[in-house]
Amino acid sequence: MKTFKKSFPIFILVALITISSFAQDVRPSREKWNLISTQGTVNSINKETREVELMGSKGDLVTITASDAVKRFDEISVGDIVTFDYYVYLKAEFRQPTAEELAEPLVILAEAGKAPEGMDPAAVVGAVVRAVVTIEALNRPYMIATVKGPRGNYTSIPMEDKELITQLHIGEVVILTYSEAMAISLEKVKPKY
Repeated sequence: MKTFKKSFPIFILVALITISSFAQDVRPSREKWNLISTQGTVNSINKETREVELMGSKGDLVTITASDAVKRFDEISVGDIVTFDYYVYLKAEFRQPTAEELAEPLVILAEAGKAPEGMDPAAVVGAVVRAVVTIEALNRPYMIATVKGPRGNYTSIPMEDKELITQLHIGEVVILTYSEAMAISLEKVKPKY
């Protein structure tokens, strides 16, 4: 299966909080594994890397890589509505980045993610990456925070804690450790007539 290489994936799954640039308290890290099944509209496709940028029904953006298990990839076009399933892992650290992290904001920590107990071993995610990301948008009515990775890719993360999303600010920096999103299925939605 092909994995996301050097791009920020979809990591729609964990409550995301940050240290306010004015706050002195340090919040504990949070982490979570999840299988995501969703639908979106294709914004762009990179046929060489098999990366697809999708926009969800609530305006959330995600960039995923279609694994080799995805059949008929070449039939997908910009503007198509597709359904897709992918696994993600995300750990958020709510602290200021170190000088080393700022100098190298995207680091591959491991070449392959390890599936947690109870997950199908064939569905293991790709490389584990640590990135310095910036909060770009907050959709509080839908409880979604959108972050921009160091290579310019976006991902929208559903929030689980109503209080925490009110503490976030556009422009804040978060340290994310994540497994790159790998689509295990990607299929066109047939138009309804």
